[in-house]
Amino acid sequence: MGLKVLVVDDDMINRMLLKTLLRKNPKVTDIVEAENGSDALNKLKTDPSIGLILLDIMMPIVDGIEFLKIFRADMNNSHIPVIVLSTDDTRKTEVYDNGANDFLRKPIKEEMLFEKIDQWSDK
Repeated sequence: MGLKVLVVDDDMINRMLLKTLLRKNPKVTDIVEAENGSDALNKLKTDPSIGLILLDIMMPIVDGIEFLKIFRADMNNSHIPVIVLSTDDTRKTEVYDNGANDFLRKPIKEEMLFEKIDQWSDK
């Protein structure tokens, strides 16, 4: 079974770049996009087949940290890994404290992203 990835980023260019990278990964069969945490939470409610989340921190409406708090409060979501993507290394502790599984520094490098996908999609 393929992997459905939810890409959460308010920047359309970042989403496009991530989609381009993800399409090169043979494990990824479907990509869903969300512009902010609120949008992502709604998509997760309607699509139980999402298997991995790539999450930006700095977003309007509901940011990445707020998304993690709400998302992890629901035990039904505990099996879905969340990889936070950020330019800000100082937020690492904060994202892990709020339930992120992993952290990747932007700009995202294809080999690093694929390594994380392999690591978390086998869980």
